[in-house]
Amino acid sequence: MSEPNKSVTVVPSPRRHLWHDLGPRLISALVMIALTATALFVGGYFFAAVVGAVFAGAYREWETMVSRAPLSPIGMVLIGLLALSGLVFPLWGVLGSVAVIGLACVVAIAARGEGVWWRVLGLVLFGAIILAALVMRGDSMAGVWAGLYLGTVVWMTDSAAFFTGRQMGGEKLAPDISPGKTWSGALGGLALGTGAGLVVWVLATDSPWWIGLVLSAVISVLGQAGDLSESAVKRHFRIKDSGDIIPGHGGLMDRLDSLTFGVLLVLLIGTLHSGFGSVAEGLLYW
Repeated sequence: MSEPNKSVTVVPSPRRHLWHDLGPRLISALVMIALTATALFVGGYFFAAVVGAVFAGAYREWETMVSRAPLSPIGMVLIGLLALSGLVFPLWGVLGSVAVIGLACVVAIAARGEGVWWRVLGLVLFGAIILAALVMRGDSMAGVWAGLYLGTVVWMTDSAAFFTGRQMGGEKLAPDISPGKTWSGALGGLALGTGAGLVVWVLATDSPWWIGLVLSAVISVLGQAGDLSESAVKRHFRIKDSGDIIPGHGGLMDRLDSLTFGVLLVLLIGTLHSGFGSVAEGLLYW
């Protein structure tokens, strides 16, 4: 029998604690999906501005991580140039964007300082992703469908891996890189990401379904590889999250890492199949 007036501490169950961040994650995901879908549909300067701003924000996290210091004036200049590389694309195309990214690299090298070559790597990487996304979108409806297809595969893979991994647990996928990831999550992500991508593929094009199946599976695997790659870089710099700008998700890098290899693959396949000026068509129409 408990003593009078003695408070009893209620300890939340491990299962309940496991899902305590579900609400913020869902709300943040809905906002990001709405912004991405709107930008894709509108295209033009709006899409270019959103892509440039988002990946410049991701580079901001990279900059503070590799320089191991608060954001410096040089860092702010590099962030601004990366955002500008997206915004100039509708005006001057690929050459204009490449010129701005090249200028950012020159500024980074001239500034020297801690992690200069990590800085340059980040500028080249995020610059390439910006260019790939803008070239994929282009100015046709095929670009809208290509973006929707890529986003569906990547985000469904992420979501399924998260929920399956937490619910089922099991053997770790890469414990030395990312202790929270499991094989059950990876396989769950692969299954749902591939299936959801195939649905969009069938709706978007009359190309053979098996091509969509193979591409979806490859993009899903590459998405998880991108996630693990970012985890390896964060572990190298001994940080857990790249930032905290997105409630329940962490930083922009934590949300965009899965797109990295996928959008570059889309650029490669589309260019090889139909040329640099018709990337979306080259991806979808066979």
